[in-house]
Amino acid sequence: MTTTKLFWTDPYQTHCTATITEINNTKVKLDQTIFYAFSGGQLSDEGTIGGIKVLEATKQGDKEDIVDIEYTLEHVPSFKVGDTVNVQIDPVRREKLRRLHSAAHVVYYIVIELLGPIKINGSEVQVEKARMDFGYDTPITDLLPKIEAATNQFIQENHPIQRYVDPTKPDLWWWEIKEKNWKMPCGGTHVKNTSEIGPLKLVRVNKGKGRERIEMYLTN
Repeated sequence: MTTTKLFWTDPYQTHCTATITEINNTKVKLDQTIFYAFSGGQLSDEGTIGGIKVLEATKQGDKEDIVDIEYTLEHVPSFKVGDTVNVQIDPVRREKLRRLHSAAHVVYYIVIELLGPIKINGSEVQVEKARMDFGYDTPITDLLPKIEAATNQFIQENHPIQRYVDPTKPDLWWWEIKEKNWKMPCGGTHVKNTSEIGPLKLVRVNKGKGRERIEMYLTN
């Protein structure tokens, strides 16, 4: 049975009820969930299922296709298959992940506009920062202020962010800013408008010759 991913339809939802569909010692599955599991570089949510702390949320699927999610609880639950439980996530953590994931996409497209095509070598969305690693022949130290200024200008212009399911693959979602024709597959959680991201501080990290890293920090 595939878990219904409520975090796709409403990434602002931080509480729901769900039916237990499977239990294996401390591992459980639900019929529906708001509890995001690490995927696409975005860290998992933190929270509880049936009042028990979730130690790990594991995606089961391929690339952006999150077919199912298995949760490892702090201890063996007293509830059983078929029971209805409360699912609660940390709202502050979710908000930061939501804002930083959208920020990472915006920074990516701003960098392309200013530097030209780049090859992404890795990315991650943590609670306190997001990062993007990419190949570039020269250090971007002198260009970083321009990238940061262009990013913050774009963010404060209130651009709507759309997310929608792929018409041919029900477990693949898209992130898009139509005004700029910016579009990429992404199953993470995101804000609805760039203004929700708020101002960013960008930091360049030296990763060696031909390798650049930009870290993104929320400033409010």
